[in-house]
Amino acid sequence: MSELHKFLFDGLPVRGMIVRLTDAWTEILKRRAGNTATGAYPAPVSELLGEMAAAGVLMQSNIKFNGALVLQVFGDGPVKLAVAEVQSDLSLRATVTVNGEVLPDAKLSQMVNVGGGGRCAITLDPKDRHPGQQPYQGVVPLHGDHHEKLERLSDVLQHYMLQSEQLDTILVLGANDQVAAGLLIQRMPIKGEGNLAAGLSHRENEDQIGHNEDYNRIAHLAASLTREELLTLDVDTILRRLFWEEKLLRFEPQQGASGPRFACTCSRERVSNMLRSLGAEEAESILAERDDIEVGCEFCGQQYRFDAVDAAQIFVSPAAAQPPGPTGIQ
Repeated sequence: MSELHKFLFDGLPVRGMIVRLTDAWTEILKRRAGNTATGAYPAPVSELLGEMAAAGVLMQSNIKFNGALVLQVFGDGPVKLAVAEVQSDLSLRATVTVNGEVLPDAKLSQMVNVGGGGRCAITLDPKDRHPGQQPYQGVVPLHGDHHEKLERLSDVLQHYMLQSEQLDTILVLGANDQVAAGLLIQRMPIKGEGNLAAGLSHRENEDQIGHNEDYNRIAHLAASLTREELLTLDVDTILRRLFWEEKLLRFEPQQGASGPRFACTCSRERVSNMLRSLGAEEAESILAERDDIEVGCEFCGQQYRFDAVDAAQIFVSPAAAQPPGPTGIQ
């Protein structure tokens, strides 16, 4: 079962969390692999999307935003657009648009940032928007301060969070065909934290970037976590290996209904309504050319098939669909 673990370093201005997406991640891959039009993602694309899904959960949980957090990577390579969407209840979905060949050992720049125009966007879309209110969006390039191409999504997102929140952050991400996982360590904001000096301005908080020795020590330990360890070790083992000298305050893990889980808004009922809006004549013309009507969700890849009997039932009126009632008085 997918899980999210949050923790604090007792007495220190540092927080952390680990996410492990198992069933949620394999469901995303299964739906795409079962799509006869697209097939499974190439391995490097799958790894990128898994890292995005894990990062999206970490970022959504970190800011506790009441709405959707949408993480997008897009550019001029064969991977035109990759999207991970995480709701405030940690339900998530993810997809990639691939137009072109992706080599088995392709890196981030080769997939998305071939000509240097690749971008990463984080959009916060409020659940209950006010009239005229627009979603907040931040965009960063897929290169560093010296215009070097970044090859790890974690480096891109660390750069984004440093710019947007003025907080030191380290991310370790990884994904394979079974698990998508991530570790986030972040220096906590100065203002408003009880164990730190109160009353400091936003500017003073920004000036603390890179200078907190406690955070630097813990970040150095976190950075030693390998991709293989992240994907194969359980959370307790990871925390014990990395921070055995630190005192951690751990929260109850979030799993099941309160944890990260796959959810897409597509359904057979919604597709039926769409076909009904097309009309019976259009549906019959499609069935005349082929044995069934096939509709795929553009986001998750799930395919819905309707044969002639299924299609006929869509256009039966509700009254006609009911069995006849008794004719006499009971």
